[in-house]
Amino acid sequence: MEKRRLAILGSTGSIGCQALDVVRQHPDRFQVELLTANNNSGLLIAQALEFDVNTVVICNEEKYSEVADALQDRGVKVFAGMDSVCDLVAADNIDMVLTALVGFSGLRPTVAAIRAGKPLALANKETLVAGGPAVMPLAEQYHVPVLPVDSEHSAIFQCLMGAAGNGIRKIHLTASGGPFRTWDRDRIARATKNEALKHPQWNMGAKITIDSATMMNKGFEMIEARWLFDTAPEDISIVIHPQSIIHSMVEFEDGAVIAQLGHPDMREPIQFALSFPERLSLNNRKLDFAGLGQLTFEKPDMDKFPCLALAFDAIGRGGNIPCAMNAANEAAVAAFLRDGIPFYGIPQVISEVMDRTPFIARPSIDDILQTNAESYRLACEIIDGQ
Repeated sequence: MEKRRLAILGSTGSIGCQALDVVRQHPDRFQVELLTANNNSGLLIAQALEFDVNTVVICNEEKYSEVADALQDRGVKVFAGMDSVCDLVAADNIDMVLTALVGFSGLRPTVAAIRAGKPLALANKETLVAGGPAVMPLAEQYHVPVLPVDSEHSAIFQCLMGAAGNGIRKIHLTASGGPFRTWDRDRIARATKNEALKHPQWNMGAKITIDSATMMNKGFEMIEARWLFDTAPEDISIVIHPQSIIHSMVEFEDGAVIAQLGHPDMREPIQFALSFPERLSLNNRKLDFAGLGQLTFEKPDMDKFPCLALAFDAIGRGGNIPCAMNAANEAAVAAFLRDGIPFYGIPQVISEVMDRTPFIARPSIDDILQTNAESYRLACEIIDGQ
């Protein structure tokens, strides 16, 4: 079988690095053609050399010379800027694009890959959170498969493989509960960024770890599930599962529930997306059911985690409001990480931006881009005025 040629967008982040570990385990099945990074030029150079890639893009144009000088003798083509990423994902030597960029920046290259007819392994939540109403119809128009990489959506996808075409009654998205699951609201209100960054189960980047602490991450995943699986928001439930062994569940009309289980290890869903429809071997920790002990479940507390309620409100209002919510969240999380606002300042900023955003019922890609820019700017104004 021919190697699957990959473009990994965001290769120096957590998902990108784990994707490259999958490639290390299966050098006979995958060839990395394109790597991109935002700022981490040193790691990008090391990755390009290890995997003998054809092309790299450093999005921070100030670091172009550093990367080009390091790779010029190895025959690696070096480009800079997001426009280059959008152009290069359409290259003939790429069979699949893994979008592992953080935040709204993932939208443009994802759209470019879809328009080029490239199958997508999607790890960028914000693409569907902000742009779902425009992105999924575009994928359908270009007959592009969108394969989920998030552990929860991969779990749902795998459960649906056993559905044999039968309709579903409900999707149950599991959540670890983050670092503040057992804290009361007053204690959470005083949480520092260092406390919020201590996730109990997953090793992730700073932004997504804060999103997990606020449970906005689970709100994002609910919106993603709505678009990926064409499911009404009211048919998606959130259940706290601190052990993070059951990654999500699908309930059918007869009450039967299918779940996908595994230890917290993002390489499994990454590999499943990259190798689909095949399952390849993986050097990971396997489940020992006798040693698992208890698996527990509980309802999320919307009072302690108002960001989750805001996500349900946003998708209920529809149109461009989830995009506004996402932009405000990016600005608010960045402010929290620089100690500019308290923990509960994040949902306060998001709520105000959602209420002040002009509503567009059926946004185009251009509408999404404009809403994102205007909502982010508004969020920054609100933060600066506090």
